[in-house]
Amino acid sequence: MTAENHPFQAEIKQLLNILVHSLYTDREIFLRELISNASDALHRAQFEALTNPNMLDAGAELYIEVKADESAGTLTVSDSGIGMTRDELVNNLGVIARSGAKAFVEAIKANQSAGSAAQNVIGQFGVGFYSVFMVADRVRVVSRSYHPEDTAYAWSSDGGDTFTVEPAERDSRGTDIILHLKEDAKEFLQTYRLKEIVKRHSDYIAFPIYVGDEETPTNRQIAIWRQDPKELTDEQYEEFYRLYTLDFEKPLLRLHLRIDSPIQFYALLYIPASPERNVFSPRKQPGLKLYARKVLIQEYTTDLLPDYLQFIQGVVDSEDLPLSVSRETVQATRLMATLKKTITGRILNELKRLAKSKPEEYKPIYKTYARFIKQAPAISPADRADIEPLLYFASTRSQTPDDWVSLSEYVDRRALNQEEIYYVLADDFASATRSPHLDAFRQREIEVLYLTDPVDPILLMGLTEFDGHKLRSVDEADIDLSGIGKQPDEQPSAEPLPEASFESVRARFAALLGERVAGVRESKTLVGSPARLVSDETGAARQMYRVNRLLDREVALPVKTLELNLRHPLIHNLSSLIASNADAELTDAVIEQIFETALLQEGLHPDPASMADRLVLLMQAATKA
Repeated sequence: MTAENHPFQAEIKQLLNILVHSLYTDREIFLRELISNASDALHRAQFEALTNPNMLDAGAELYIEVKADESAGTLTVSDSGIGMTRDELVNNLGVIARSGAKAFVEAIKANQSAGSAAQNVIGQFGVGFYSVFMVADRVRVVSRSYHPEDTAYAWSSDGGDTFTVEPAERDSRGTDIILHLKEDAKEFLQTYRLKEIVKRHSDYIAFPIYVGDEETPTNRQIAIWRQDPKELTDEQYEEFYRLYTLDFEKPLLRLHLRIDSPIQFYALLYIPASPERNVFSPRKQPGLKLYARKVLIQEYTTDLLPDYLQFIQGVVDSEDLPLSVSRETVQATRLMATLKKTITGRILNELKRLAKSKPEEYKPIYKTYARFIKQAPAISPADRADIEPLLYFASTRSQTPDDWVSLSEYVDRRALNQEEIYYVLADDFASATRSPHLDAFRQREIEVLYLTDPVDPILLMGLTEFDGHKLRSVDEADIDLSGIGKQPDEQPSAEPLPEASFESVRARFAALLGERVAGVRESKTLVGSPARLVSDETGAARQMYRVNRLLDREVALPVKTLELNLRHPLIHNLSSLIASNADAELTDAVIEQIFETALLQEGLHPDPASMADRLVLLMQAATKA
């Protein structure tokens, strides 16, 4: 029988050009596609052997072989799979032409971006095989079907207007794909390069893949995430983690998922011991490895987890995901959204379970990744209810920065008649303990949370109440503590300034500070501190200064109201200085220092070192004989 020429449709050259130059971003993908097709053929042969003992080569080994011939400039991918008949070669390898190539091209022309159009219609065309034309200028496929009476046939094409089918010689069942490589693709003749590609993309194909003349498979074949967790040991899990990340520290958490509904997938996820990436790790950016039926689809997939969980490492393997033609990107479908929702829900449920029943295991995770978790209420409001049980803070009852209380624990032990949750923002634990805002709360034995993490202002933008209790900052001007907690002593330690004297002090402060403050007034709550700054802002606006500072944005200092403690000795002394008009420079220096100390206590001072000269002046005055 002579060779038969079959014409492609007129659009085929244009279509192949689009496939080669628009859809595939990495040329090595062609080998993944060929190995995936070979794996499909082997699975079909494996299934056929269960019911058909008379199939050709029924007992043959099921394998894939990748061999390069440098002298001939060819690369051959062979398998012992189901094979193809003459008609199947024509139909299967001509599927683009028969599946509506003209409609495909017209769909692409209708859009400005070829890549965008391709993503919209990609699932209609099984054209992964044609990625070979990225690296080959001629391809020959020799195949023999599993039917004993069938003989071998060869299909060949240079990607032009026609393809050829003719009788061929092949003694055994299966398929050989011979690629005549282009001059700029000779890297794929190197054994080390081929093994590298197999390890990266096809390591968990279920059948052995032999590269070159080696007698041992290049791929591992067994995907640990698809095994029954009951059959795996801690050592096996940790060995996989080390190979995956090159991180030799034990992970803080391992989560092995095998889910059948609403979408079937397997996942093996780890929380590393540190958020800092190991310098030797092959994982250079966030994202999970995404597999489809054990074939790597994306090396770094950030679409499967919310931003606040991107520190998690691991793999996800789905049976159900529809793939684009290039297999490099997953179609934007509800299935992907469902997959993300399911994985996120399982992770959060596991963290909540640990926080409730095994806090000794959860708290190291929280200490390491609190800055990620705290962003969730603001950036993923739908997850807020799941995040709230995971939040911990130090408080006025804490002896150390790591002596934490949860929100529910805080609510359970709140003071008499207390309905709101109080917090103080500070730069660190020590600064929080010295906040002048705490005077009245300590006096009444009302617990206050310390929010000392730089991301806490972002947290507060999404967490405004918990379990019906509003979160209030202790610097809010309108907080009324009367009737809450323990009643303070009726006998204050010192007499307040007379009204006339205070007015002179207030006026001097207001005149000197000007628009840097919203006003100056008497404090109703200060006990041990001379002054504090309070805010009249509410809602998200009050956090914007700290948020913008965290993002390195230039922003003006917030203008707050300065409250003065009329009973404090410093304010009494200052009143005497003003009344005597003895040293205006010293008086102004004291006022400036009181204001800037209040800024410093708020964590708002833009340049603390600028106070040095003034402090020297004040020390000179204090030590004057």
